[in-house]
Amino acid sequence: MSLPHAILTALLEKPSSGLELARRFDRSIGYFWSATHQQIYRELGRLEREGLIRALPEQAPTRGRKKEYEVLPAGREELGRWVDVREDPRLGRDPLPVRLRAAGVVGVRGLVPELRRHRDLHLLRLEEYRAFERRDYPDGPADDQERVQRLVLLGGIDVEAGWVSWLTRAIEELEGTG
Repeated sequence: MSLPHAILTALLEKPSSGLELARRFDRSIGYFWSATHQQIYRELGRLEREGLIRALPEQAPTRGRKKEYEVLPAGREELGRWVDVREDPRLGRDPLPVRLRAAGVVGVRGLVPELRRHRDLHLLRLEEYRAFERRDYPDGPADDQERVQRLVLLGGIDVEAGWVSWLTRAIEELEGTG
């Protein structure tokens, strides 16, 4: 995935200022694709120069008013092209499995408390995602856009549940209870 496509997606969902986009990344998109505020602003400028987005015309000139952006037809076309691209899955780059493997050659030492800490963090994220699902989809998705957004959320729930399961198994195995 690329940042420009994440921004195009977010702007098609709702025209926004750079600050609003950054906040949305912090609250939702950032759970699966993170970006700093600086990266978002830099990308907005590039997308605008490439003619994929534009700043909405202001109703009345107001000093200090934030530019709000919308996607142009060329941006929608680019996003559609990207959705149809064939890509192979990418491996995650979490260092914890490598640390666990390293423990096999240097000794487990203090790794079990760290595994517990990671499991607890994944449990918190899992509950957070489940709370989002209860809050946002109490009666299921209302339309195709919500159906797809919920699928992304369900993917996050499955990933976190997988981490919790694996970490629980690792802890039990290393403590000799598994």
